[in-house]
Amino acid sequence: MSMASRVFGRTGIPVSEIGFGAWAIGGTWGEVSEADAKAALHAALDAGVDFIDTADVYGDGRSERIIGEVIAARGGERPFVATKLGRRLDPHLAEGYTAQAMEGFVDRSLKNLGTDTLDLVQLHCPPTEVYYRPEVFGALDDLVSRGKIRRYGVSVEKVEEGLKAIEYDNVDSVQIIYNMFRQRPAELFLPEARRRHKAVIARVPLASGLLTGKMLPDTDFAPDDHRHFNRDGAAFDRGETFAGVPYDVALEAVEALRLLLPAEAVMAQVALRWILMQEAVTVVIPGAKTPEQANSNAAASGLPVLPEDLMAGVREIYETRIRPHVHHRW
Repeated sequence: MSMASRVFGRTGIPVSEIGFGAWAIGGTWGEVSEADAKAALHAALDAGVDFIDTADVYGDGRSERIIGEVIAARGGERPFVATKLGRRLDPHLAEGYTAQAMEGFVDRSLKNLGTDTLDLVQLHCPPTEVYYRPEVFGALDDLVSRGKIRRYGVSVEKVEEGLKAIEYDNVDSVQIIYNMFRQRPAELFLPEARRRHKAVIARVPLASGLLTGKMLPDTDFAPDDHRHFNRDGAAFDRGETFAGVPYDVALEAVEALRLLLPAEAVMAQVALRWILMQEAVTVVIPGAKTPEQANSNAAASGLPVLPEDLMAGVREIYETRIRPHVHHRW
């Protein structure tokens, strides 16, 4: 099954509609050995994935270094690699997003990834105030003009931040949480991003694994897994963990979803295909810790269009069970 591609915003570059989210191979998802991380990434690339999303803070550079090593080992045409900057700031405040600091972060990512130019650098869920500071985006324009980065985008927590970010002409992409349990972006943000020809990267597509259908009330998460320590937002925005849905509420919604699916369906694949039903989405970035997960994710590109009754059922589950918990928070 060949992987379908979509054009990355105004760049004209086609990328695989299923990408590889490289947070888990960096850290805070439980232990993933370097060998397993590399095997998962190789499997994704072998399956036709050519878009990788990472960040400088995933394993404090570990994710970027693994990606750089895999790409170097494979040779040939390089995949499109998106990374992020900003979360290394301590404290993480808007004032920290200076030209000097951002260039330092870019230089470190260039070294980790073993490349001369970053394909895409994204502001990594910065404080909302950053979107109202044109000088931050001017500093990124300068990095583009000097050849350190080819283009830039933002990764946002809130719909409103995405709407603000795409007002900047040179913002090429917005990464946002969009999945069956986080449907608000479809109301205003996705149509506007499409109108402005901005690429959209859909993250947390499986709600931290909930939408695989494999989690139980007593599922045990390792102490270093954010699904153990960040359910209430202790370490970072709680919307990043289980998409912000209370775990027990989410499990009941997953059981309701299961009733909508044919017996042979793989829930994770249907969840990814549901996101791709939105033409405004450019690429969806599920994570994978094993080759099997990577191959299963990639195969979602080959699923047929989801039927109307399934789409309506997903919408109803969201409206009745999930919406009160998440809709107006992000």
